[in-house]
Amino acid sequence: MEKNNKQSSEIKKLSAVCGLFCAACSIYIGTNEDSERLKKISGRHGVKPEEMKCYGCRAEKRSYWCKDICKIKPCADGRKIDFCVECNDYPCDILKDFQKARPHRIELWENQKRIAEIGYEKWFREKLKHYSCPNCNTLNSAYDITCRNCGAEPSCEYVRLHKKAVESSI
Repeated sequence: MEKNNKQSSEIKKLSAVCGLFCAACSIYIGTNEDSERLKKISGRHGVKPEEMKCYGCRAEKRSYWCKDICKIKPCADGRKIDFCVECNDYPCDILKDFQKARPHRIELWENQKRIAEIGYEKWFREKLKHYSCPNCNTLNSAYDITCRNCGAEPSCEYVRLHKKAVESSI
């Protein structure tokens, strides 16, 4: 039982309040697997790599963006909800503006719907497959057009579905 609770806690940590899948975030991948990636991202944002490190939406250590700028998690915490879809004001203007701003957020509405329908643990397993390379099973971000391990293109189903939007932002 303890292992299942710990696993559930880790899954929830990587299941963002807004519906993002933290495990496929470029910052999360950089923090855990690719320090050069993290250095590049932090350089673009003008912060030190240590300030950019992130272990997920619900982790103690979050990137400066997720910790200091994000309005969604503090709102959910104040309302005592786990996911935006549980809110009476869903979808609010804050979430709508957030969703429109970047291509890695295209599927937020679908994600919230799936979380409500099947729960975040089953949704998490779906997202693992959705962001994994069909050739080598490496987890990729929405911005990895080619697999960061084997070079397959597209890197994952997300990129196959949203490649034009992703490419136009990078």
